Amino acid sequence: MKNFALIGAAGYIAPRHMKAINETGNQLSIAYDINDSVGIIDSISPSSEFFTEFERFQEHAWQLKRKPETALDYVSICSPNYLHHAHIAAGLRLGCDVICEKPLVPTPELLDELAQVEKETGKRLYNILQLRHHEAIKALKEKVASEQRDDKYQVDLTYITSRGKWYMESWKGDPRKSFGVATNIGVHFFDMLHFIFGKLQKNVLHYAGDYKAAGYLEYEKARVPWFLSIDANDLPEEVKGKQATFRNISCDGEQIEFSKGFTDLHTISYQEILAGRGYGIEDARHCVETVHHIRAAKPEAPAKGEAHPFLSKLIN
Repeated sequence: MKNFALIGAAGYIAPRHMKAINETGNQLSIAYDINDSVGIIDSISPSSEFFTEFERFQEHAWQLKRKPETALDYVSICSPNYLHHAHIAAGLRLGCDVICEKPLVPTPELLDELAQVEKETGKRLYNILQLRHHEAIKALKEKVASEQRDDKYQVDLTYITSRGKWYMESWKGDPRKSFGVATNIGVHFFDMLHFIFGKLQKNVLHYAGDYKAAGYLEYEKARVPWFLSIDANDLPEEVKGKQATFRNISCDGEQIEFSKGFTDLHTISYQEILAGRGYGIEDARHCVETVHHIRAAKPEAPAKGEAHPFLSKLIN
């Protein structure tokens, strides 16, 4: 049994980490969040210590190190994006391997910094890249790898996940903390596209705003116009009033159906990490570089065949 700490215990994704720790036969020893709305712990690990000040959390973690049976083995991080770097470094320096949500950090330079901390501590950092474990994604990757063709796949990525007014008042609505829509909700999909279609060859931004972004990515084996939004007004007419989220990813006109099978992906990720097969810094580098470029780019007019169909609504 491994001993885990959890940073960001009140966040949206934290229960999946608690569940994964529990389902892999391990123990959540200590949790931390500035928000004390963490009653979910009672149903998963009621004996866990909990702190709302990082200093008290860190001191308790150091005390646990005094005994081999209580010393922490892993620190899992679900905190806001802009805190990942500091929390990862703290976890490594506590003598723990670290498991962190995406995006690991906002820039490739900070990835290099964390690689240096890995060397200094002898510990490892793992990124949750859960879509790589989805059966539908793995099947498509195998199909693409097995097919020999001269032309590239035509892939369309549309993801609209409606958010209320609370979103812009939270850290997620602050680009200094979330790094913007393309990073916060797009990094998962950009990693998936790289995983399936290979290295990125072209990255063009067509539109960027507080609520949505659009652009074009070209990989070794695919051309991908993309559109991401948190604005309910962008939902297609046929789903407005019926559902708050619209996800459409198609490959050569055939929809990739992966709306099911999400609930266990964090547990599978933990199983792989514990077995020594987790995704590390270099696995995450590609998607960090992708979103870093998008944030720095200036929108430009799309070339022929590179515009997402929804883009016309934004620039006309």
